[in-house]
Amino acid sequence: MTTQTMDIMERAEMLPIDMKLELVDRLLESISPSNKEIEELWKIEIERRVEEIRSGKVKTIPGEQVFAEIEERFGK
Repeated sequence: MTTQTMDIMERAEMLPIDMKLELVDRLLESISPSNKEIEELWKIEIERRVEEIRSGKVKTIPGEQVFAEIEERFGK
């Protein structure tokens, strides 16, 4: 690790949590930029699924039941 990188890391570690989170978001974005089209398609899909649940078209399963079934099927 270079001196410059170590200096950046030390400064980042001193930041408050909200600023650290913002820094992480920006660094991740610089590595792998988000695709606005994909994000919009996911938003549409989420809204569709929520509406199916609200309308009663889809029945939800409690998380405890899901995990119990997984544990029963696959063990610990």
